[in-house]
Amino acid sequence: MARYRGPSTKIARKFGEAIFGYDKAFEKRKYPPGQHGNSKRRRNKSDYALQLREKQKAKYTYGVLEKQFRRFFAIAVKTKGVTGEILLQLLESRLDNVVMRMGIAPTRRAARQFVGHKHIMVNGKVVNIPSYLVQPNDVISVREKSKDMDLIRSTISKRGKKFPWLDWNDDNMTGTFLSVPEREQIPEAINEQLIVELYSK
Repeated sequence: MARYRGPSTKIARKFGEAIFGYDKAFEKRKYPPGQHGNSKRRRNKSDYALQLREKQKAKYTYGVLEKQFRRFFAIAVKTKGVTGEILLQLLESRLDNVVMRMGIAPTRRAARQFVGHKHIMVNGKVVNIPSYLVQPNDVISVREKSKDMDLIRSTISKRGKKFPWLDWNDDNMTGTFLSVPEREQIPEAINEQLIVELYSK
């Protein structure tokens, strides 16, 4: 499936957040791109503009294009519970996101590539679909042939924050998706209610 391949720093500056992970260039210029990016003059944004901005931020953060994002939203609407929270939980359950959260890959882009190149297994079977939805108690592991890859070993050795809904074993490079995360556990600064309002128009 197609995905955004443009400059990540420009997008991060647009939203004022390092949504693709730590970015040295972004840290130097946290104002919006363009001729008037550093100007203090700002027009008040309409409700629609705020809602659209939030949706775009979520799409770029999780590496999802419009058609797939709408499909996730449709699933969230049909699922019992708070629609916005369910939407984020679905995005968090994507295999590429889980691989990144477990510390196997440094970024979602890298995780997507690992999955696409068949380095990742789910319940003992190779899965090369980044949008594959991981279920509670699914076991995610690095394929045996890929365990000696320098990038994977380097990333795992530098694992940072750990998440309570994931379990990981460094010795055999295997992790378990324990449960779907609660909204307060998801670290992304996304106002999902604005996205719901946008699609509800």
